[in-house]
Amino acid sequence: MAKDINEYIAERDRLLKRAQNEDEKARNKQEKRGKKTARDRIRLLLDKDSFAETDVLASHRTDYPESENYVPAEAVVTGYGTINGRLIFIFSQDFSTMGGSLSEMHGRKIAKIMDMAAKAGAPVIGINDSGGARIQEGVDALSGYGQVFYRNTIFSGVIPQISLVLGPSAGGAVYSPALTDFIFMVDEISNMFITGPAVIKSVTGEEISKESLGGAKVHTSKSGVCHNRFSTEEECMDSVRSLLQFLPQNYSELPPRIVGDDDPNRTSMNLREIVPTDMNKPYDVRHVIKEISDTGEFFEVQPEYAKNLVVGFLRVDGYPVGVVANQPSHLAGCLDINCSDKGSRFIRTCDSFNIPLLNIVDVPGFLPGVSQEHNGIIRHGAKLLYSFAEATTPKITVILRKAYGGAYLAMCSRDMGADHVFAWPQAHIAVMGAEGAVKLLYSDEIRKADDKEAFIAKKAEEYNENYGNPYIAAERGYIDAVINPEETRPRIAYALHMLGNKTESRPKRKHGNIPL
Repeated sequence: MAKDINEYIAERDRLLKRAQNEDEKARNKQEKRGKKTARDRIRLLLDKDSFAETDVLASHRTDYPESENYVPAEAVVTGYGTINGRLIFIFSQDFSTMGGSLSEMHGRKIAKIMDMAAKAGAPVIGINDSGGARIQEGVDALSGYGQVFYRNTIFSGVIPQISLVLGPSAGGAVYSPALTDFIFMVDEISNMFITGPAVIKSVTGEEISKESLGGAKVHTSKSGVCHNRFSTEEECMDSVRSLLQFLPQNYSELPPRIVGDDDPNRTSMNLREIVPTDMNKPYDVRHVIKEISDTGEFFEVQPEYAKNLVVGFLRVDGYPVGVVANQPSHLAGCLDINCSDKGSRFIRTCDSFNIPLLNIVDVPGFLPGVSQEHNGIIRHGAKLLYSFAEATTPKITVILRKAYGGAYLAMCSRDMGADHVFAWPQAHIAVMGAEGAVKLLYSDEIRKADDKEAFIAKKAEEYNENYGNPYIAAERGYIDAVINPEETRPRIAYALHMLGNKTESRPKRKHGNIPL
């Protein structure tokens, strides 16, 4: 006798309820660790009632011990929904089930949702909370990781990929987030490391906690692995929603323009006061960025790492813009190894997704020192040159004060591919600063002078009058216009309009070879 339709539906509902793992036991496991459940995180991030789950009934095909034989949803929730009305694909690992361990089918579920995201041309967000590979499955679990890493790589620059590390991410598990465009972490609950404290102690004898080894603060301030950290999961989710407003759905689209009430022709006399004309006096370049930005809003990326370079997103006349700015309040704004890596990665991310670049220049040069040279400042600095030259997105450069030597080129001069270059009247563009130049040019005279300091000061003043100004560069066409500080926002807005349909090709090749 055939079953009644209601019996079939009842069986389906029972299987779905079991797979969705939303009982109090699972919730309590997460809450004891100060974390939310996998599905609560999705509900928190996506627009209300927009989530459509996929592969909820997926199951492993390996014989586990009886107590572990059923793994709800294979310890990962996958699907799609919307954020601010725009399509998003997502996976969220379920640590309450077998520690969120990655099995063959767990990996296949993630790989499948990434394939769907690439076909639909929409961002993919991964919520990582996993103890690592499921040991019971051996090489099959490693295959699951391989499928995910492969897609992280081939879809890089195709669709935005964002990783939220909201629990442990150890061993091979760290490499999927590391291959994505942005990594966000939360204090006290997020950890990333290749080898944990126990292994380190057994091999080297060093004792260290998980938080000190690979917590959110470590990776935002020391390693540079993480882009932003937050106090709570709610703050983290809000920041992801904000970030997505600057990004297009995929590489073939322009980022979304949101026109507000801030007049693109608005001038700011504050800029005359923010930036001192004394070349050696520091200031916070973020105040300049906020004066230029629509309504003063600025989404900074990696604010705790390599503080001598500021990067992040703003809007000018509604256009999303990625900013790369020297920070005179830290290391005098010199370029060094870490900021070269930070800037290069950000530039390439913006270029991948057609986000115009605004380069705010006040740089005395590359940071001198034996450590910098021995650790490869040549190679790392070359990444910055390469990234700017490679980028075909609109590039606008504004020189505020100093622009010396190779650092002038590395911050996207006209010769390195800038589409529009502006300079303020107090800008100095030269091979080096006046005092250094005088000491080289007049070494014999300085040695013979009765008052060496007075002689150097006099010659430095002459050097600045003759060479330390933007007008020679303007005469040669290296600068398009010398503008007053208060004009900066309107001129950038005009340039963005002018460059709206920019097209630029490169020689045919398989790919370039950036000096990694």
